[in-house]
Amino acid sequence: MGKTMRNLLLTLRFLGGRYCGFQVQKNGLSIAEVVQDAAEAVLGHRPPIKGCSRTDAGVHALGFGLSLKTDNPIPAERLPLAMNAHLPEDVAVAACVEVPEDFHARYSAIAKEYIYRIHNSPCRHPFWEGRALRHGPTLDVAALNEQAADFIGRHDFSALCSAGSSVENRVRHVQSCRLEREGELVTFTVVGDGFLYNMVRIMVGTLLDIGSGRIPPGSIPDILLSGDRRRAGHTAPAHGLYLSRVFYPGMDTGSIVNERS
Repeated sequence: MGKTMRNLLLTLRFLGGRYCGFQVQKNGLSIAEVVQDAAEAVLGHRPPIKGCSRTDAGVHALGFGLSLKTDNPIPAERLPLAMNAHLPEDVAVAACVEVPEDFHARYSAIAKEYIYRIHNSPCRHPFWEGRALRHGPTLDVAALNEQAADFIGRHDFSALCSAGSSVENRVRHVQSCRLEREGELVTFTVVGDGFLYNMVRIMVGTLLDIGSGRIPPGSIPDILLSGDRRRAGHTAPAHGLYLSRVFYPGMDTGSIVNERS
């Protein structure tokens, strides 16, 4: 009898600072490459992997979903420790569960949560260098939350999509959107059914430009209706962005990790 093929969902955490993004590329080291190297070392074959998102160079992740198929019988709960022994220190598998044969880390996702971290201080903090955007002027989080609420709903987000995107349908549903302060750290959190190229970073840049007075308060609805990228704010740097969790029917990568912690 042949070995049974299994479909596994891995939850990854990584710091993206030294990587060219998730997808394998010719111009640099990718998250996918180091994950496949580790999987090959443990499973005895190099499995094709399906990521929940491409992610740009420098973007981090707390709950990145990745699926792969293998006939290796290693128990799912043992795979994280086994793979982590072969991964660099800035990439780790946090959890692994078996999923149905037709499950796909990207196409089975029903929503994603991103966070963007802002170190709101004129003085640099070594811990947040490369992991949060340092923004000197004090942010009025309550006022910016009133502005951020205008992103919520189903809209054409063409004005918040960087040039170079080939996606034709740019309508997305933002389910929630908020900013929270904890000391010097301000965290922007957004949940939606999908995101366009650089969309979250442009959302953050637009809010920061409103906070600095470069864009008038109350402009977001008109910016969205215009579909004009030039009307929106700047693209915030990649190093403050984290893919926080991916939602799948009946589960999400955040709860999978918590259940196994």
